[in-house]
Amino acid sequence: MVGREAVMMGWLDALGRVTLEALEELGRFFYILTQALLWAVRRPFDVAEWFRQMVRVGYDSVPVVLLTTMFTGMVLALQTYRGFERFHAEGFVGSVVALSLTRELAPVLVGLMVAGRVGSAMAAELGTMRVTEQIDALYAMATQPVQYLVVPRVGASVLMLPLLTLIGDAVGIIGGWMVAVGVFHANSVVYWHRTFQYLEVNDVTSGLIKAAFFGLILAGTGCAKGFYTSGGAEGVGRATTAAVVMGSVSILLSDFFLTKILF
Repeated sequence: MVGREAVMMGWLDALGRVTLEALEELGRFFYILTQALLWAVRRPFDVAEWFRQMVRVGYDSVPVVLLTTMFTGMVLALQTYRGFERFHAEGFVGSVVALSLTRELAPVLVGLMVAGRVGSAMAAELGTMRVTEQIDALYAMATQPVQYLVVPRVGASVLMLPLLTLIGDAVGIIGGWMVAVGVFHANSVVYWHRTFQYLEVNDVTSGLIKAAFFGLILAGTGCAKGFYTSGGAEGVGRATTAAVVMGSVSILLSDFFLTKILF
């Protein structure tokens, strides 16, 4: 009995520690986001830093977004054409590719790619500044670190993710057209007609709204993990890894609830 009680107490202790750590991480995330929103409307506005972060999040991410969405559209057309061929519905491949990309695949894939490329960089930068006491130096100089470091990164992510998603939508649909017409010799006019026949404005705007939320999530996660880094260089590595994992999982989880709300 004593052994069973000891094992049970050990399990409860482990569960309690995991729960407290999860709640602590959640609290840090929302604290950073709240502070970022409050400081975003206060002067001074560092316009140059905003543009620099927008270039890093948006322009520098274009190549990986182009490759990811194009091949996703190509694979989607390849699979759907073979499936629809069984009941002679090949003409609807364009509709499936367009709706799948605009509603779901483009915003999610863009969010995951940018989380891996940019979210990790944010955590590494802020984590290095924390362990080298540069953030403490900002406090000493009466400079608010959240306004100086977090606000431009979060704002740039929220603004640029929808634009990247729009690019991904277009490129993915073109990739599907390349496979349908170039590989299966489908009618190009029919493909484009079906693409826009069932595509509504809400399909595109809902994907853009998702992308903006995903940008908020990945930037908030990366900045929170970096801002509260401890443990020197090893801690920076842990924070970078955790930022990518937590950001990606949060995007996938929030995607379900956003889809439930928007549709």
